[in-house]
Amino acid sequence: MRTILSINELKTFLFDDRKSGKTIGLVPTMGALHDGHLSLVKQCKKENDRCVVSIFVNPTQFNDRNDLKTYPRTLEKDCELLGKGYCDYVFAPSEGEIYPEPDTRVFDLGAVAEVMEGEKRPGHFNGVAQIVSKLFDIVAPDNAYFGEKDFQQIAVIRKMVGQLNLPVNIIACPIIREKDGLAMSSRNTRLTAEQRQIAPAIARTLKESTTFVPEKSVKEIEDWVVNTLNHISPLHVEYYEIVDGRTLQPIKNWSETNEPVGCITVFCGDVRLIDNIKY
Repeated sequence: MRTILSINELKTFLFDDRKSGKTIGLVPTMGALHDGHLSLVKQCKKENDRCVVSIFVNPTQFNDRNDLKTYPRTLEKDCELLGKGYCDYVFAPSEGEIYPEPDTRVFDLGAVAEVMEGEKRPGHFNGVAQIVSKLFDIVAPDNAYFGEKDFQQIAVIRKMVGQLNLPVNIIACPIIREKDGLAMSSRNTRLTAEQRQIAPAIARTLKESTTFVPEKSVKEIEDWVVNTLNHISPLHVEYYEIVDGRTLQPIKNWSETNEPVGCITVFCGDVRLIDNIKY
């Protein structure tokens, strides 16, 4: 495994790989790696001749400066983990390497980027599109791997790929959970011991809500999930919406889609956790 800091060096290695007919897979991450990330890396390694893992905390997708400041950074530990045969190249550029000058591009990502996270975090998905498009340009992967915990992000990236006509397959991989159900996330490391015991209630509540379908209406289930979690201190639901899994637009009736997905964001103290479930 090689750890590479510069764009030119990575491109040189990948040019030689591609010249010899090797396929390239990319797993974009912001580091603080856990088993959820490793599941993506393993799939990438299995399905491609070369696996690239990028580690870069992208400032343009943070609309909260404090969130950017507190985001965990564990590059040395991440590289140790990936060095156990999981990937070929770790690309860990500096902010100046990725953004030698401000990225002023504005993407028209349409309706998939305007709801839920898009509404609550203005500019977030434009920042995601900026960094992912840059990584795709640098790596030129055949396949790129993303976790379904960030369900809306995958839809946004697919929209961007279609708009830019990029020759990359976007592969969505299942959510990896802790034994108690909590969706694995780099942000989980910021939970206190007490909060960590409480946070799995999010996944339990979502799972229980699926047992009410189709007897209860979409609105009744949304209200039940929100009320149930808001009664558990220190949880506070920012939003819970049941949407069409393709368009990400809210639904009012179960008959509106064959792919209903419940998407949630919950604050556990000041730690913002996301999750989703398919109905």
